[in-house]
Amino acid sequence: MKSTNGILNSQLSKVIAETGHTDYLVVTDAGLPIPQNVERVDLSILPYLPRFLDVLKAVLSEVVVEKIILAEEVKTVSPEMNREILSLFPNDIEVVYMPHVEFKKTTKSARAAIRSGEFTPYANIILQAGCAY
Repeated sequence: MKSTNGILNSQLSKVIAETGHTDYLVVTDAGLPIPQNVERVDLSILPYLPRFLDVLKAVLSEVVVEKIILAEEVKTVSPEMNREILSLFPNDIEVVYMPHVEFKKTTKSARAAIRSGEFTPYANIILQAGCAY
């Protein structure tokens, strides 16, 4: 049995272990369409379970991130979520905002999409993996 340190979900743990420098990982709300060619790690159980921020924090505990991409709309539609997301990253992280339509197109090049049960609009993020050394 894996220790209680870190992610216990075997599929998510495997995806993270296989993620390389500059790969994209998407952490999504319950409604973001996930392209057919992108591996889906579906953690959703019920509305808001698990919460997007909880899933994101777990992923961040094991992934080095050099850049984040968010939908422009999160700033006006879900400003509290935007603030909470940004608070999880150092101030010098590269942050890119793009229209949600472009965000969805960008997910097509992701290594995987990790789906939460979140129902807050635009609670989605693309993490660009960094390098640990």
